[in-house]
Amino acid sequence: MIEVIIVDDEAAGRRTLRECCEAEADLKVVGEYGDATAALAAIQARPPHLLFLDIQMDPLNGLDLARALDPATLPSLVFVTAYDAYALEAFEVSAVDYLLKPFDQARFRKTLERVRPRHHGGALSDRQALLAGLLSQLERTARTPDERPRLLAEFGGHLRVLDAAQVEMIEADRNYVLIRVGRENYHARSTLAQAEQALKSQPMLRISRSCLVNMNYVREVNRTLRGDFILVLAGGATVTSSEGFRGKVKDYLSTLRISASS
Repeated sequence: MIEVIIVDDEAAGRRTLRECCEAEADLKVVGEYGDATAALAAIQARPPHLLFLDIQMDPLNGLDLARALDPATLPSLVFVTAYDAYALEAFEVSAVDYLLKPFDQARFRKTLERVRPRHHGGALSDRQALLAGLLSQLERTARTPDERPRLLAEFGGHLRVLDAAQVEMIEADRNYVLIRVGRENYHARSTLAQAEQALKSQPMLRISRSCLVNMNYVREVNRTLRGDFILVLAGGATVTSSEGFRGKVKDYLSTLRISASS
């Protein structure tokens, strides 16, 4: 029996991995964690045979957790990521596999085809060397800008991968952000600042402390009596700038040769 620990700070991500594991007779999930620090303590106390590890987590991300693993008890490690920027080619040639979200049972089983032989006869030294090389490749490619950035978000209890160019608006919602794509709203565990950085390839304009708008999707601009800007987006959403960001919106619209009287 292959003992498994799942580490992912998104509940939907953990559920998907757990359900995939439960469909395999030789896998047994012995731990499931949404916090990487707690997961590390559990792994050190009782190392599993197989570890599914999400890369994008705060404050301790998956790469940092992998570095902290005891080389003497290193499990077979499968990284889980929603971002192509993390060297998919490097994963493909490595014995340590990856899962790109969203994935299905068929893709999951391809990962197991690599994991099972290693569990039954792979040398620990081989796993250590492979992990060291993979971490190095990941770190190099993580510094390379992604030409097609994507975001991982939740909708209806399922994880979805969104193309950054399709995002019309993002609003802060406590510990999450609400992502507007057309007429659909998605949620992601992120801060507005993190979302702004992830969407830097798009003409995102902050119109208030809690709202970013992709100006590619603005279809109509109006003014309130006090002078704030009302933006109507392609998907039908209407948002209003705040007083503190009024000048910033005006300056941007001026670059589009739109008359914006004060």
